[in-house]
Amino acid sequence: MKTDTIFYSLFQAFPSIFFELINQSPQEASIYEFTSREVKQLAFRIDGLFFPKINDSAKPVYLVEVQFQPDDDLYYRLFAELFLYLRQSKPPYPWQVVVIYPSRSIERLQELHFDDILLLNRVKRIYLDELGEAAGTSLGVGVVKLVIEAEETAPTLARRLIAQAKQQLIDAATKRDFINLIETIIVYKLPQKSREEIEAMLGLNELKQSRVYQEALEEGKQQGLEEGKQEAKLEAIPRMVQFGLSVEAIAQLLDLPLDIVQQAVQQVPPIS
Repeated sequence: MKTDTIFYSLFQAFPSIFFELINQSPQEASIYEFTSREVKQLAFRIDGLFFPKINDSAKPVYLVEVQFQPDDDLYYRLFAELFLYLRQSKPPYPWQVVVIYPSRSIERLQELHFDDILLLNRVKRIYLDELGEAAGTSLGVGVVKLVIEAEETAPTLARRLIAQAKQQLIDAATKRDFINLIETIIVYKLPQKSREEIEAMLGLNELKQSRVYQEALEEGKQQGLEEGKQEAKLEAIPRMVQFGLSVEAIAQLLDLPLDIVQQAVQQVPPIS
């Protein structure tokens, strides 16, 4: 699994962590959707966007870039994609760019062209090795720090984060997902170890056999099944529209909320 994929999975599952990283309240995550956007006719997709779910022009669209390898073209590509996206979509929100580096040594500034832009308040660069106290006190920031932790010390940090999650997270499903995420990061960092060895290393054997964990796991499976059923229903909507069924009829037949069906119908391309 690539490092940027880990981060995008992290932000998808626990968006509050992103807002902790940029020194905003974790509660901000409740009014944002972490998504991607296709820039039509230009053959590229912006993979990391935090898009406001409320109509508030003071809330920015956050474009997130995770960069763990030196790239001389990063800022050329990043700002080109940003301004092409703004030109095409014209979102009713201001924009902010957040670039996440493991350390300053990875960054390639290209000061001749981007020095002034990088000084804007709209552009924030985060260096994970400089997180300081936040990495020790915040559970979310600690998990982000785990991604760049040295192989020798990563298991120790992972065990501390798991103990912290057990104490701080009340919801069983959230606790399960968080601990699974920590385990996934360690699997990624220590590919020579088997899953069983890592479970033993992190002290997860007994936890995974506990009744609370098993109940949370079963709840997660059931939720996944329900989400799969809803996705299948949504995929059926375009064909039902082609047959001339009304929005109300589709909602009733599929047992879906009317507003969900209305949103899906709006995305159905017109028949040519």
